[in-house]
Amino acid sequence: MLIVQVSASSYQKEDLPDRFGAMTVKELRQGLRRGMFIVPFILIQLLAVLAMAAEFNMGDVEAFSDKTGVFNVGLFFSSGPFWMVAGLICVLVMPLGGLVLMGQELEDGNHELLLMTPLSRWRVVRGKFLAMWGLCLVTFVSLLPYLIVRYFIGGIDTWRNVVLALSVVLGSGLFCAGTIGASAFRSLAGKIAVLVLFFGSMATSGAIALVVCAFRTDGCGIIYHINALSLLLCYGIFGLAMARSRIRLVVHHYEVKPSWMVMGLLIFTPLVVGMATAMTTGYGGFVGLMGMALVAWFADVTPQAPKWMGAPQSNVGPTVSAVPANPIEISHSSEGFMRYPEVK
Repeated sequence: MLIVQVSASSYQKEDLPDRFGAMTVKELRQGLRRGMFIVPFILIQLLAVLAMAAEFNMGDVEAFSDKTGVFNVGLFFSSGPFWMVAGLICVLVMPLGGLVLMGQELEDGNHELLLMTPLSRWRVVRGKFLAMWGLCLVTFVSLLPYLIVRYFIGGIDTWRNVVLALSVVLGSGLFCAGTIGASAFRSLAGKIAVLVLFFGSMATSGAIALVVCAFRTDGCGIIYHINALSLLLCYGIFGLAMARSRIRLVVHHYEVKPSWMVMGLLIFTPLVVGMATAMTTGYGGFVGLMGMALVAWFADVTPQAPKWMGAPQSNVGPTVSAVPANPIEISHSSEGFMRYPEVK
């Protein structure tokens, strides 16, 4: 008889490594099998082929623009059908799949079980965000062969295409954060209302900070891109903070609901950005964005004792023995009744 011994180290299933985080790995495993990834992935490949064929027939499809910067929406409409398809699928369609992520945990009360584990609220929300963003990036990476074909054919601006690629990557992350924040509401009306509030606030703040800066600097330089990265950071935190606030287990009566605080920040952020932009003559909108990002980060902090503080001492008095000094033995008679022996 031939006995083959296989050790645990030699037999390992190739899967996602645990260093990505338990929540991220779980969501990626499920997301790669869902229709919200498979259907858009196949659809974008078909649309990309049609877009490339249309570009070959159209000839030169890229118009010159001196405002070539990240988050410039106008570049997508003046760079040919390919970038319109890539932006539509990766930035708008696929992030909408995040509207179901938080609902899976809230409807059945799974978030209560998750928070009993070492996972914090930030880690739960961050894992879902990274998984959703990762699916969008995988879809966009699959389009790189089409970009290489466009480059070798010629007639394209390299820097313009790099900027458009960064806009798709960063824009998909921004939209994923917004949809995950909206998914933490149970009703469909609540999800739509929060989604409209999030994107309305983001579009207004972005228009104030980016458009004014682009015209003040006569282009999209370093200051413009600092504003763009600040917009990404600010509203990325807003979206995750909204989802985080909805899975808080206890809210005291004297506290303002954390989700209301985030909604208030979404309403007032365009005003703060407008004031910061006006006070810096159009350059420093990022100051208001970074300030509001810090407020959102600490808006819903769970009270915790400092690490240097030890556990409180027990205030329970000395225990009293429940057994008397001379216990009375209890015996049972043959009839089944209790009989207490006489105390001598």
